[in-house]
Amino acid sequence: MRYIRPQSIEEAAGLLASAAGPAAILAGGSDLLVRMKGGFIEPELIVDIKAIAGLSEIKETAEGFSIGAAVPCAVLGENAALKKAWPGVVEAAKLIGSKQVQGRCTIVGNLCNASPAADSVPALVAAGAEAVVAGPNGRRTIPVEAVPTGPGRTSLAKGEIIEAILLDKRAPNAGDAYQRFIPRTEMDIAVVSAGVNLMLDEAGAIKSARVALGAAAPTVLLVEEAAEVLVGSKLDEATLERLAKICAGACRPIDDKRGTIEFRRKVAGVLAKRVATTAYERAGGK
Repeated sequence: MRYIRPQSIEEAAGLLASAAGPAAILAGGSDLLVRMKGGFIEPELIVDIKAIAGLSEIKETAEGFSIGAAVPCAVLGENAALKKAWPGVVEAAKLIGSKQVQGRCTIVGNLCNASPAADSVPALVAAGAEAVVAGPNGRRTIPVEAVPTGPGRTSLAKGEIIEAILLDKRAPNAGDAYQRFIPRTEMDIAVVSAGVNLMLDEAGAIKSARVALGAAAPTVLLVEEAAEVLVGSKLDEATLERLAKICAGACRPIDDKRGTIEFRRKVAGVLAKRVATTAYERAGGK
């Protein structure tokens, strides 16, 4: 096994592209090291990206925020501007693992691990976040929801690395939120989760919306029909009930020891209502 700590994204991409055997990226390592210890993977090459300039930084620009691939989730929670602009994204990131894990884990690692139950991904999808992908052929920017293609699988080609996550500048009268259901009070994975992002018009009605569900299908579901129901409303009870029904119907869950299909569909609707209400209040709705 080789361990290399490159100094540039180009060097890292080149190493991954030229690797003869299995290769892995090390940022936080909270997923990678567990999988290695469990014998699920045996990489021939480990590329540690933490020394690459800019990848451990959160940058605020006129367009919004750029979150480097090696930024720990604990650091997201310490960034006042990001917490104010995108509280739903931050609260989702803060649910990944324990406090010790928070100091290492990253939202990019959470995304690339491609678990259907990943906490940060539904919130990022609802927020309309984008991923900056760097590779042997240059850079491209894609929606976050285009990265996972199934449990444990992504759309990234050999040699490609997600360099950063981009979030737009928060518009006035907008808000987001995220919640999950777990069997225990903490340190568990989502049975179902929901993220909602809303923008209101001057009259307080919902102008635009994005609704995402996690652990309800092989990948995060962006439920466009649910968003359409919200647009034009002031989140009255009838609208919330329609939202719950649509979200429950959109789910494609499985039966397992953590929950039945029927249970997951029911909880998806309940969470969607709760999260939409929180996002609406954060956007200034009354």
